[in-house]
Amino acid sequence: MSIGNSPEDDRPSDDRLDRPDRVADGPDHAADAIPADETRTGEQQAAERPSIGRVLQQARVAAGQTVDEVSSSTRVRIPIVHAIEQDDFTRCGGDVYARGHIRTLARAVGLDPAPLIAQYDEGHGGRPPAPTPAAPLFEAERIRSEPRRPNWTAAMVAAIVAVIGFVGFTAFSGDDGDDGSKAVAEGSTPASTKPAEKPKPTKPADPKPDPSDSAIAGVPRDKVTVKVDAADGRSWISAKDHSGRTLFDGVLEQGQDKTFQDKQKIDLVLGDAGAINLYVNGKPVENEFEPGTVERLTYTKGDPQAG
Repeated sequence: MSIGNSPEDDRPSDDRLDRPDRVADGPDHAADAIPADETRTGEQQAAERPSIGRVLQQARVAAGQTVDEVSSSTRVRIPIVHAIEQDDFTRCGGDVYARGHIRTLARAVGLDPAPLIAQYDEGHGGRPPAPTPAAPLFEAERIRSEPRRPNWTAAMVAAIVAVIGFVGFTAFSGDDGDDGSKAVAEGSTPASTKPAEKPKPTKPADPKPDPSDSAIAGVPRDKVTVKVDAADGRSWISAKDHSGRTLFDGVLEQGQDKTFQDKQKIDLVLGDAGAINLYVNGKPVENEFEPGTVERLTYTKGDPQAG
């Protein structure tokens, strides 16, 4: 009988030899068993998707258009086009205007705007609630009927008729005087004859101001006055004074209008500029805004002209 382990105990068993190999091979086989696509999360897949600005820029280049050409065709200012192509939407003035600019630029370069709008909503918390109707506070700002002004047109017509009548009367009187002088000459030869004096031309009446000028004169010169008229359809508008205080934020139905005044400037945002007629400091502002376009305008006492 011997003390200690037998030689057979010192030999490694099959289990001991196989186990390290299985352990070593186990992690590799487990990693191979998981498909690589399943390890990617939805956030990673979204991160690999091209950004809105990148898609618009590539589509513009593929269409052979420059930023200036896109800006001219869409009426979106050049700095805003550059900012959107760099995925900077802060210059758009809010989510509503950002969506409108994205939609306009996508159509200009031949893209479907719906996927880009959906991608924008995913990154900016979805679509905002519909604009609330105008608060009763602004009902007091409805344009008041202007006081009746003198009818300068009728006054001008009356003055012209008076001048014509006076000239005609003077001409007939001069003819009668010539006949009398001829009668005297036939009866006796005067020592000296004086030619009949011609009537002195009367000073024309001072021209009356044009009706449009008189209407402009009724507008306060120390303030800027802007009238917004939804003549061709309903439109959402926003108006602010020089300090940034909101004067109006709501929808004008077709046929409605609003008038705003400030001592320095009025900032406007028109949701559908093609449906709006503008009057600044009493003068109509001619525009070529297309229906559905969003416009941001600023007017001062020296206008009408877009800021």
